[in-house]
Amino acid sequence: MGYTTIAILMFATMMLMLVTGQRVFAAIGFICSIFALSLWGTGGVEIPFSASINLLGWNPLLTLPMFIFLGYMLSESGLANDLYEMFYVWMGPLRGGLAAGTIVIMVIVSALNGLSVAGMAVGNSIALPELLRRNYDKRMVTGVIQAGSTIGLMIPPSIVLVLYGVIARVPVGQLWVAGILPGLMLICMFIGYVLIRSWINPELAPAMTQEERANTTWAHRFRMLRAGVVPLVILFLMTGLFLMGITSLVEMAAVGAVSTTVAAALKRRLTPVVIRRTVRKTLSVTCMFMWIILAALAFGAVFDGLGATKALEFFLRDELGLSPFTIIVIMQISFLIMGMFLDDTAMLILVAPLYIPIVRSLGFSPVWFGVLYALTTQVAYMTPPFGYNLFLMRAMAPPEITLADIYRSIIPFALLLMAGLGILMVFPQLSLWLPGLVYGV
Repeated sequence: MGYTTIAILMFATMMLMLVTGQRVFAAIGFICSIFALSLWGTGGVEIPFSASINLLGWNPLLTLPMFIFLGYMLSESGLANDLYEMFYVWMGPLRGGLAAGTIVIMVIVSALNGLSVAGMAVGNSIALPELLRRNYDKRMVTGVIQAGSTIGLMIPPSIVLVLYGVIARVPVGQLWVAGILPGLMLICMFIGYVLIRSWINPELAPAMTQEERANTTWAHRFRMLRAGVVPLVILFLMTGLFLMGITSLVEMAAVGAVSTTVAAALKRRLTPVVIRRTVRKTLSVTCMFMWIILAALAFGAVFDGLGATKALEFFLRDELGLSPFTIIVIMQISFLIMGMFLDDTAMLILVAPLYIPIVRSLGFSPVWFGVLYALTTQVAYMTPPFGYNLFLMRAMAPPEITLADIYRSIIPFALLLMAGLGILMVFPQLSLWLPGLVYGV
């Protein structure tokens, strides 16, 4: 049996295990171990071991638990609730304004946490009941919450980009900076759609009533502005110090974790219950990511040892005669197909050993490709039948919002994401200009 056949068998077996619902790190680690021992005997253990042990000396991984801690502290202490109340009292008088403000809130919460589930949790527990109570269309509401929480994955500190940087060996700081402009572009596209749609169909997103405006005093507005601005200050403090070169990547994460804890303490919300919940959730999620990263690096080392990457590149470029850009398009299509069945981490682990070396050999920037991957992941989060956010939304939503409503609500936002993906592919400088300005690369 040739090495190419073995690589295909290895890839197919792992994908089969993932589709059947096995834990990601267990499936990948098991396949990696079996094939390494079968091909090279006991000496094969050294290949995945050497790849994974290098992980322990990679400093950017220290940011992972601190960013996760930051996000859960923000959520558990109620600082995210203040942010929503601030947007309500200031943007409520605008038709569709509360929906537009909800998008911004979902982005901020998901960005600070690095996980879309954080934005989804805040959106469903706080924003959803308020929007429905104010007669917002249920499909508009569910679409806004799902779309906003995914865009946060493009804004620093994004754990999706951290994982990509770890596996692809790309500087995380460059990836974060590269995601800023595409992320802002998508936010503007979403808010523009919501405001235009609300202007055309006022019944979808009515403005605050005259009675509610009268009951919302200017004193209350400025009080909520003071309370809700705390998460924004934390975000700008972290990214500002980092971009100015004052703090390193790890120090930036520490600033975020400490400042969020201090803010919770100053508001007298740093209770033993909040601390216990935050630490427990941080430990759980961090351990999950560490196991997945270790398994991915080990799998990639064995896969590369088989020469699978060179074989695929030869097949696409020489045998099929495809142009470099066409190969990139095929890669994105494969992301979209896999995203219907797998989450972003599983997708990254499946394709990283194959795609990233090919991207480099074709002369494309791995930073640009990382932003493409993060954007495609967002589409995958909202793609039926197994989009991650679709099921999270159904689990958290009230009974009157059906799965059919959720599927239909996400269509316009998914189309906007696809348009954004096309723009980024045609104009790569949209993601590369800022890293070049900041890092000189």
